[in-house]
Amino acid sequence: MDMKSSNWICWVMLAGWCAVGCRSQQPAPEEAVVVKVDTVRLYDGDFRISYPGKVRAAADVNLAFRVAGPIAKVPVRVGQYVRKGDVLAEIDPRDYETQLAATEAQYKQVKAEAERVIELQKRGSAPDNDRDKAFYGLQQAGAKYEANKNALADTKLLAPFDGYVQKKYFEAGETVAAGTPVVAIIGAQSLEVEINIPASDYIRRRRFDSYVCEADVLPGVFFPLELIGIAQKANLNQLYNVRFRLSPEASDTLSAGMNANVTIYYKPDERNLSAVPLSAVFEKDGGSAVWVYDPVSQTISRRMVEPVDLHKDGVMLVSGGIAPGEIVVAAGLRSLEEGQRVEPLKPVSETNVGGLL
Repeated sequence: MDMKSSNWICWVMLAGWCAVGCRSQQPAPEEAVVVKVDTVRLYDGDFRISYPGKVRAAADVNLAFRVAGPIAKVPVRVGQYVRKGDVLAEIDPRDYETQLAATEAQYKQVKAEAERVIELQKRGSAPDNDRDKAFYGLQQAGAKYEANKNALADTKLLAPFDGYVQKKYFEAGETVAAGTPVVAIIGAQSLEVEINIPASDYIRRRRFDSYVCEADVLPGVFFPLELIGIAQKANLNQLYNVRFRLSPEASDTLSAGMNANVTIYYKPDERNLSAVPLSAVFEKDGGSAVWVYDPVSQTISRRMVEPVDLHKDGVMLVSGGIAPGEIVVAAGLRSLEEGQRVEPLKPVSETNVGGLL
């Protein structure tokens, strides 16, 4: 082999070694992470929230005697319709009639004596002190007389409004103390619906606009509601009580105790809201963020957003940070980093269920 051929072989071997060394020093291309993506939509749907509720009587009270004694009669039955002023129960009035007769006699005696003393004082035959004693003695006797008249009247328990007897706690012959419930009645004029809302809805109560309810027994039939009031203090479950009034027509159809679903329509704020899957939103630095996918560079970048509302179908309404038409990562967020290369998961064909083909 001549010198020229030997040099050519050395150059070929050296080029091969350089090519192998260069290839071993080049970094391996970054492997793209497969993620599920979704397109950001401009939200233009209804702003509403729904909560389960209960139909209640507008007036539902337990009635009690203001005096004690044995019950003489309870002339009503459960479910009976009663009008305002009807007798619901009565205590044996014998003792109260006796007390009234005694105080009436005493009152008449004191009154006659007081009138004589006052007349004598006018003529100058009695001192002013006697007149004052007679005057105040008459007032005392009169007050006692009126108290006993009221006590006798209170032996009859009267219906305070038109309604239905809901329950009887005592029957004739039983003795009750003053203030012990004897009969419960519910009003017949109108019904109410009651729900409980969380603090997230309570803070936007000023944006509430209109209300309807749907009873479980009448699906698809909606009744308008009128807001009565919202409790200013949360209960032990951190929920705020909200009461609505049903229309007279609905009160004729529904009944107290029925289950109902209340829908509250509220006014949106002035911001344009975007709709994204709830799974696309994650917490970052005390706020909320999403990963936005760039189809050109095939990388992701983090954008901070402000959650506004969450729908039951898993759609989160957000403002700021993103625009309709952009692509966000909807699943596989846990191990992602800023600027990371990702590959959108290809949708499964409708004709290839389960990806078997």
